[in-house]
Amino acid sequence: MENSPADSIMKIKDKHNEIHNDTWDLEERETKKKSSGILNVMVAGLALFSDGYNAQIIGYMEPLFSTLYKSGMSSTIKARLSNSYLIGEIFGMLFFGVLIDRMGRRTGIIAATLFLVLGVVLATAAHGTTQLGMFWMMIVARGVAGFGAGGEYPVCATSATEAADETDKLRKRRGILVAATTDFAVDLGFVVAGVVAIIVLACYGQRSSEGVWRVCFGLGFVLPVVICFFRVRMVNSTQYKKHAIKSSYPYLLVIKRYWKPMLGTSLAWFCYDFVTYPFGLFSSTIVEQLMTNNTTTQNIGYGTVINCFYLPGCIVGGLLMDRIGRKQTMTLGFFLWGIWGFILGGALGPIQTIFPLFVVMYGIFQALGEMGPGVATFLCASESFPTPLRGHFLGFAAAFGKAGASIGTQVFTPIQNCFSTTEKGQQAVFLIGAAFTIVGGLISWFLIPDMSRELETEDARFKAYLEENGYDVSEYGEALVINQRG
Repeated sequence: MENSPADSIMKIKDKHNEIHNDTWDLEERETKKKSSGILNVMVAGLALFSDGYNAQIIGYMEPLFSTLYKSGMSSTIKARLSNSYLIGEIFGMLFFGVLIDRMGRRTGIIAATLFLVLGVVLATAAHGTTQLGMFWMMIVARGVAGFGAGGEYPVCATSATEAADETDKLRKRRGILVAATTDFAVDLGFVVAGVVAIIVLACYGQRSSEGVWRVCFGLGFVLPVVICFFRVRMVNSTQYKKHAIKSSYPYLLVIKRYWKPMLGTSLAWFCYDFVTYPFGLFSSTIVEQLMTNNTTTQNIGYGTVINCFYLPGCIVGGLLMDRIGRKQTMTLGFFLWGIWGFILGGALGPIQTIFPLFVVMYGIFQALGEMGPGVATFLCASESFPTPLRGHFLGFAAAFGKAGASIGTQVFTPIQNCFSTTEKGQQAVFLIGAAFTIVGGLISWFLIPDMSRELETEDARFKAYLEENGYDVSEYGEALVINQRG
């Protein structure tokens, strides 16, 4: 029996509706996958907030220590309080960089959080029979916290980068997503540390009290603990599952292939941290040198305002990375940062006569650093290497950068003191810092490669390279899983 025209029309309509529903379901699944991917990127990276907070809060508390513990607080103890955290970070970056490549991203998340929380709790509860004994407990505790915070660098950056590679749409926005969850998170920690210090001081009526530093220290583990619940539920990324190496690493073959980007990302990160850390940590000190009649709260406030300029710099840099490329953004930022530093250092005297102008120009100096190398160091160090080595090399580059931060903070004050006046000392540090940024720009342009936006591209090339050089790839990624199940 033949179908009537009405039946044919109904069948066509049903088929059209079926196709429309399938298309709608596909679009809905893609939208959900994209939203889930963005959430995974945010959860993967935001723990770096604690690094910025815990690194910066000690700078705000040291003047308080000098008032409360005059017999125990010395220039040596002050330096050790700052450097113990940085040294802990260096060891954490190196250790966790290897750990997450060998044992998985999730293992690194749990271990780094445990060390960070343990160190912060011990520092908050620091006591001793003498003031010196209390400070030594604090120094050791901050080293433990730094070890955990340092581990968050390779853990967060690799996890965020790989989470932003799950779909084409996420991949196109990886620059801004990774920037928001790495460097922006660190800088937000810098800013929040100042805000918290001001609020806690206000709660204590601007009095120098032991409770001020204990409360400020203790708040440093709140965010890591809160988001840890979500982070431990994350599974290892698709790329890690496909390309993890669980057997011995062919390090000689690896160095032969990746020595140039390893050198480029490490030296660029060194130049960046050498400049940005001292200028961020000592922003309140520079304001205090200029405005000698300010109260402690005012100096912290102005330092925090200057550090607020970090945040828009991160956003602009993240958007630029998706538009013009990673190494291009880094190079541009380095050179603009250097030019602005030379202007600020060369004309510092006239600029400082108008204090609001100095604050704004100082803030722009900070923002330019974040716009370029600040955001690009994480992504360049993540994308320049294949998945089974990403933690190794990102941890190494970050550790090299933190060595630059440690050296920069150590020499910052002595450089200033070498000159006859405060103004000349400040000019010197701006000019020297600007020179380092120009060197960083040259390094990033000539030593950091342009990489494919798709992580699988370099992963496939690396696997083929290993096969060509006689490495047994039967224990590589998915092949390893199959062998273990067999």
